[in-house]
Amino acid sequence: MNFLKLLVPVGCLVLLAAAFSAYGWRGLFVVGGGITMWLLLHFTRMMTVLKRAADRPVGYVGSAVMLNAKLKPGVNLLHVVALTRALGVLRSPEGTQPEIYRWTDGSDSYVDCTFAHGKLVSWQLTRPAPAEDTPPAVPAPAATPAP
Repeated sequence: MNFLKLLVPVGCLVLLAAAFSAYGWRGLFVVGGGITMWLLLHFTRMMTVLKRAADRPVGYVGSAVMLNAKLKPGVNLLHVVALTRALGVLRSPEGTQPEIYRWTDGSDSYVDCTFAHGKLVSWQLTRPAPAEDTPPAVPAPAATPAP
């Protein structure tokens, strides 16, 4: 069982009890208001991230290389969705751990992110192989001065 999930509610209850014992009902209302404000700030951030993600195609990111550079281990899925501004395509079976999501850019490069219990564990950038039938780039001719 994940004890960190219990730490925040227990901490809030301890704060409420300490405020009530020290300042009575006024302390309870002040700390309760602070906890409510904290919850509303987190809810507003989550709704803003999801509203931005709703306007983009699922699994699309502007640049997979830039996403790869910005990722850090331990960030949560909401943080990665905020970075990409899009929901990822779920690649693992639904309801299993770890979860694997993929974000692809316009050049068919993609980043596979592995999340264990909502936290980023690992990621891998995959770039497409260059096409073999593409002719080599021809250098542009030197500009000649106008007479």
